[in-house]
Amino acid sequence: MNGIKIFLSHKNEDSEVAGAIAFRLQQHHQIPVYLDVIDRNLDKTGPDLADYIRGEMEKCTQLLAVISAKTRESQWVPWEIGVATEKERPLASFINPPAAIPEFLRKWPYLQSQQDVDRYAMVSKSTRLLQENTLRKSTASVAQRTAFREFYTTLKAQLGQR
Repeated sequence: MNGIKIFLSHKNEDSEVAGAIAFRLQQHHQIPVYLDVIDRNLDKTGPDLADYIRGEMEKCTQLLAVISAKTRESQWVPWEIGVATEKERPLASFINPPAAIPEFLRKWPYLQSQQDVDRYAMVSKSTRLLQENTLRKSTASVAQRTAFREFYTTLKAQLGQR
């Protein structure tokens, strides 16, 4: 696995589009997706449902929101976008025509075709790889500095030096 898992946020009326995106990401790009239409645990309500969804979002590394004319009626899509923003997860939108991208979502990338989904997948993979490599190097660097400090502190103590 490549360390990516996408939370696919959508209104029920956009389930078909969300399903097509999930299929493309999983089958063509081997990127796991959380899609609630295949989740049998969504019989919860109110705060329990919100806690459950937040838990599922916690297992994901980024969020892709399907935006359509019906999204304005959704309470969950804006909430999920807010949670992803709060958790500093990479965020993008897929615009399902005839919808237009809302002004507040223009600060993040938005997709308009399956080819854009392919680009999104490729960038997600390369960015995740870069992040993992940087983290590895950063951790190694921190570990190296800690070891050096310990070496100098211990040696100076052994030599009676401050």
